[in-house]
Amino acid sequence: MRTGSEPVTARSALRMRFWLSLWGLIWAAAGTVAFALAGRPGWAAACGALWLIVTADMAMILRHIRQGPHYQPGRDIPPYEPDQGGKGTS
Repeated sequence: MRTGSEPVTARSALRMRFWLSLWGLIWAAAGTVAFALAGRPGWAAACGALWLIVTADMAMILRHIRQGPHYQPGRDIPPYEPDQGGKGTS
């Protein structure tokens, strides 16, 4: 249920997710190279797949950071009424 305080209390963890993704990107790339040089193609492929996933996640995070803040209703918008279990109020 919406309480009406969401615009005041909402916080984004996008910058933390960016730095964690960067850390994961570095380790996945290093793992891919290390396992490829060690002759372990299965582990190199697993690290390479993880590298691609982390890269896609980082691209999405950067896109969301660049979009900036989205619309949040102000204090003058009342909270939503609780759901009555699918019963319409018409």
